[in-house]
Amino acid sequence: MKLATNLKHIVTADELRQILSENENVMVCCGRMGPMCIPVYATMEELESEYENVAFYDMAFDSPEAGIIKSLPECRTFRGLPFTVYYKNGQVVKATASIQTKEQITTILNDVYEG
Repeated sequence: MKLATNLKHIVTADELRQILSENENVMVCCGRMGPMCIPVYATMEELESEYENVAFYDMAFDSPEAGIIKSLPECRTFRGLPFTVYYKNGQVVKATASIQTKEQITTILNDVYEG
């Protein structure tokens, strides 16, 4: 199951594990093609060229494989989509739920990947 975005797609949990092992900085937005998710994907697409040290991906929330994101301790209490998870060296360093503005996303990117 792939989302209709211009981001790279993660389809399976194994793909996510491989991506995390091959990239130091990874941002994954796990959601649907809904009104809270689409602005986050658009911002990620826009920021991809500005943050060349970060691998940007999406993952379909309704896929059974998305359990790897949904079951993270950092995401267990989340209620709103999308779930956006920031990884550094394979570890979760930040996770957010629901819509995020470009400013909120760039603040997180700068804090966890530049700082």
